[in-house]
Amino acid sequence: MNIEKWTVNNREVTLYLTDKENMPLIVFNTYQGDSKSIYEKTIENGCSEFNFLVVGNLNWDDDMTPWYCPPLSENDTPCAGGADKYLSVLVNDIIPNVKKKLNGNPEYIGISGYSLAGLFAVYAMYNTDIFDRVASMSGSFWYPDFVKYCVSNKIKKMPNKMYFSLGDKEASIKNKMLKTVQANTESLFKYYKNLGIDVTYELNQGNHFKDADIRSAKGIKKILEEESFV
Repeated sequence: MNIEKWTVNNREVTLYLTDKENMPLIVFNTYQGDSKSIYEKTIENGCSEFNFLVVGNLNWDDDMTPWYCPPLSENDTPCAGGADKYLSVLVNDIIPNVKKKLNGNPEYIGISGYSLAGLFAVYAMYNTDIFDRVASMSGSFWYPDFVKYCVSNKIKKMPNKMYFSLGDKEASIKNKMLKTVQANTESLFKYYKNLGIDVTYELNQGNHFKDADIRSAKGIKKILEEESFV
């Protein structure tokens, strides 16, 4: 495994590159860092080799959000809604350059993320057709009007695998918007299942911040597995 790093518009790009040919490419967007521990945990869990593209140092509340959202609390900042702009950079700049570095052509491309990046992963499949598999861990599906958007719009390319997970205490919060996350996640899971997508949903112990790397590795491993979730 080789590691390459570079920057794109101040975003930090890390590519974990396998020597094997035609291995899958999994994209993981993250707030900061290179997510090396997630890659290592995925491999330690018995996952076959894959190419892992990590994009970090994101403008988190802008790059990962589909439209404007006001502050959730008095000391919070608003989400600007720059997902379309970032998705264009990811699809038209970052991924094409990554594919030139791969050994052969990736068998498929998956997108994954935690929290707002999990929201973005699902949003992406409505706005580009390059992703074949989607993993959203503790996705921020409390986001205003997001479920409505998903059920009212057409997916650009139906994924052949999807994965959702959530902490079992994430909905146990006073904020009225945030506490909708479990009901909304389960609603999306049922919606995609009814569309005939191979999708799974798991509850993990703990709140939003517990074992984020472990949960992320688990979700990535799930969409790399070839057996059906059904």
